[in-house]
Amino acid sequence: MPGGRLTQQERQQIALGLADGLAYAEIARRLDRPTSTVTREVMRNGGPTAYRADLAHRATEQRAHRRGRTAPRGTQAPAPAHGRDAEAVRAYEETLTTVLMQSGAPKMMSRVLACLYTTDAGSLTASELVQRLQVSPASISKAIAFLESQGLVRRERDERRRERYVVDDDVMYESMMASARGTAHLGETARQGVSVLGPGTPAAVRLENIARFVDFISESIIRAAEQAREILHSRPEATSGDAAERR
Repeated sequence: MPGGRLTQQERQQIALGLADGLAYAEIARRLDRPTSTVTREVMRNGGPTAYRADLAHRATEQRAHRRGRTAPRGTQAPAPAHGRDAEAVRAYEETLTTVLMQSGAPKMMSRVLACLYTTDAGSLTASELVQRLQVSPASISKAIAFLESQGLVRRERDERRRERYVVDDDVMYESMMASARGTAHLGETARQGVSVLGPGTPAAVRLENIARFVDFISESIIRAAEQAREILHSRPEATSGDAAERR
């Protein structure tokens, strides 16, 4: 796959593909680019209905210019651990952010969560998040409040009494349970409409079927999450390739 930034011509092809109703995978195939590149490009520049090639190209140039400025002393992000490729890590964080946005999370909340997920410690302070994401403390505070309300992060104090925001091994479990509760609430609300619209009427039957459907989905999510919870606390078994690399 070709690397490097998208050209203005490629962005125009993306815009044409979106206008024609093509899937991201098909647009990527025509450009000979990874699907994740096209997905990230579209989602960070207005989404499929608002994407404009000229605005996207200009925004990318502005972001590159901002990154190229010399940061004040003491504000540089720490070098990636374990010999990681800094550019590859940054690209992956953008991809993960895009996927989180597609699942329904707002952009800043997705950026914060992706940053926490890809941190070895699984926790960062507000100032560290500000430094890594180059946003205001107010933006971080708002994002953390949202994520905490969804059970996706928790707060704790470190030995220096600083407040840290943590994603631990149970964060995905808590997220699934929150999703199940939201789904169950939809079922309860749909069922309330049955008595309002009159049992046996077409509208009431529709709502009752919706309620039965989401009840089943909610119960399935809860059952599956409970059964699979231990996976979040286990260490993946090393493959033969991993073992060979360590030799």
